[in-house]
Amino acid sequence: MKKLFVVLAIGSFAACNGASSTEAKVDSTASAAKDSVTAIADSAKAAIDSTAKAAVDTLKKADSTKK
Repeated sequence: MKKLFVVLAIGSFAACNGASSTEAKVDSTASAAKDSVTAIADSAKAAIDSTAKAAVDTLKKADSTKK
């Protein structure tokens, strides 16, 4: 049984040529995730900025009517 496992292990190493590299795959996945998070954060920031500007404008109008 041990011989079978050794043969299967050698066969699997030979099949993938001993050069399995997942570094590029991980980098591209991480980069894509970072880009999507950045895009979401930018859109949220734009929405918050526009809402805050509208609130400031409303307050300015209310102050000008008091005078």
